[in-house]
Amino acid sequence: MKFVLIFVIAYLVMRLIVPPLIKLAERYNFLDQPTKRKKHVKATPLIGGLAMYISFIICFVIFIGLNDIKHVAILVGSFFVILIGLIDDYYKTKSLEFGVIPRVILQILPAIILYSVGIRFTGFMNPFNNTYFLLPNYLQFILTVLWVFGVTTVINFSDGLDGLAGGFSVISATTLFIVAIYKSQTDSAMMAILLMGIATGFLKYNFYPAKIFMGDSGATFLGYMLAVISLYGAFKQATLISVFIPVLALGVPIFDNVFVVIKRFLNHKPVYKPDATQIHYRLLNSGMNTKQVVQYLFLINVCLSLTSIIILLLKV
Repeated sequence: MKFVLIFVIAYLVMRLIVPPLIKLAERYNFLDQPTKRKKHVKATPLIGGLAMYISFIICFVIFIGLNDIKHVAILVGSFFVILIGLIDDYYKTKSLEFGVIPRVILQILPAIILYSVGIRFTGFMNPFNNTYFLLPNYLQFILTVLWVFGVTTVINFSDGLDGLAGGFSVISATTLFIVAIYKSQTDSAMMAILLMGIATGFLKYNFYPAKIFMGDSGATFLGYMLAVISLYGAFKQATLISVFIPVLALGVPIFDNVFVVIKRFLNHKPVYKPDATQIHYRLLNSGMNTKQVVQYLFLINVCLSLTSIIILLLKV
């Protein structure tokens, strides 16, 4: 019942916060302007990330609390994520591009904060002799930073159609919630159900045609929290095979954006430069409409998530 309560409260807080923030964004012209690459036809409030962050902070303090240094670190990291995202969004409202280097630095910083308090990828269980293989500290650091930065980035890159990144986040958070419940990881489960409530509440305003966009701030925040939840739960005491559970839970955005990055690299194009190579753009160009593309990609991600749960239940 506590998990149900967390979901409902997070959902309702999100629903209450979004409308006044939409009016605030319109008043101060914090709007995403249409371009040739973007599919919306009118200027749209770009303040969804702030709504998510406010809802998250309120619910996190109420239900999880700050009695653990790891909890404090999660909130501090989320502050840097939302800060750089809002700065990036502000530049977009002025039809400008924020510098890649400061953006990357401020996205890596939260991962370092998490690592410093013990929220990290440490190793995996050997399924053959049931012993734990502990990775050297330098590998723990590298893998933790790559995971947090990578998940943050792929969710951000996936935010190209109304409701897409939010829907991916709900599916992935639901999968991580099931994993946490199965492993009796209460904190991880509470963070997952909290994120589910926030993202679901936001989707009410973000499905096509969207009344508000999450922006880089919202997409990177969702990615950061999914990375945190998996490090806090799914990666703990994971076997060599079950390490792929969180990867499959985030399957579509991860696999698609790995493909995109490799393609840009081979074509000698900047990795961070926006283009129309993501799968949702390719499906749109094939003749599908926005709703069809979103539903199709959700279905694939659900299938990948179900595969990850099967791996969990098989205990491999």
